[in-house]
Amino acid sequence: LTSYHVPQGVGDIVMIQSDHTGAVDILSAELETADLLGEQRKAQPPPLAAPTMWTTEKMKEFKAKMGKEKNGRMVVKRGEVVTVRVPTHPDGKCICWEFATDDYDIGFGVYFDWTTVTSTAITVQVSESSDEEDEDEDEEIEGLSPVGDVERGSKSYLRNRYGEVMPVYRRNSHQEVQAGSHEYPGEGIYLLKFDNSYSLLRNKTLFFHVYYTS
Repeated sequence: LTSYHVPQGVGDIVMIQSDHTGAVDILSAELETADLLGEQRKAQPPPLAAPTMWTTEKMKEFKAKMGKEKNGRMVVKRGEVVTVRVPTHPDGKCICWEFATDDYDIGFGVYFDWTTVTSTAITVQVSESSDEEDEDEDEEIEGLSPVGDVERGSKSYLRNRYGEVMPVYRRNSHQEVQAGSHEYPGEGIYLLKFDNSYSLLRNKTLFFHVYYTS
């Protein structure tokens, strides 16, 4: 079947005739376009509301408290991105986070993965850059949408199932405790990204606390 490319407008009718059998197929450009747009809209996740953000000056108290917690402290090495994956909880309606660092700032952003939650366990993923981390995601998911990171001067690619709650920017977490919250948009997994990929020399000691409220 020979393929012909012709300009199409709303309501156009495209007729394709076989060179071998002489059969004619009639296609409605309007219906085809509507179907394609419908599928594209289904693939796009709904927009996410902005988070609520605030800071506190009680650095010593917060660090002392988190230093006693089992998973309240970690080191984000130079050139690394640490992603804390926090599933939505069936008893919760909102996620909350607090974090601070020793001596130097760190990049921080929040994303949401529209996926089915099979476990409420919080997990931590470490990668050498956010680009490498994205390559480790499910390769079967298509439809790349670039999201630029102004601080690092590079681009990461988030699949269609991912929504941006707050882009990665460097925070003065060494001066004030950075805190925020976000109401659940639905079922899925929050991705809290602590980005130290821009630092070539310094590791960052991170104190953090994440929890949900009802």
